[in-house]
Amino acid sequence: MFQLDVRSRKPIYEQLVDKIKEAIIHKILKPDEQLPSVRMLSSELTVNPNTIQRAYRELEQQGYLYSIKGKGNFVAQIEQMPANLAFDELKTDLQKLIAEAIYLGLTKEDLLHIYQEAMIQTRGEKN
Repeated sequence: MFQLDVRSRKPIYEQLVDKIKEAIIHKILKPDEQLPSVRMLSSELTVNPNTIQRAYRELEQQGYLYSIKGKGNFVAQIEQMPANLAFDELKTDLQKLIAEAIYLGLTKEDLLHIYQEAMIQTRGEKN
């Protein structure tokens, strides 16, 4: 289901959080769809179950997932996501990434092109 890079400097749980977010954003995982159990995903990825649980907990705190006791973890409806918190966090992350991109020499046009590619991938839009 997910490919993780064990040689990456990024912790496994963060990689998993990013992969699940990406799948939700690109509508690979649909709202109310159940995610694999901690045990199943742990076995599939050969990762400690605590790592999977940590990733699921982080995604739940960010509003991407919700859990039902005894049933598992599910993809949250977009409306259920805490908009203010998610927006503020995303804005901070984007500002850091844009500052780094500018430092590395990317122009405004380069950034706009990246934005347009993201729009096409996410919504199929061309504007």
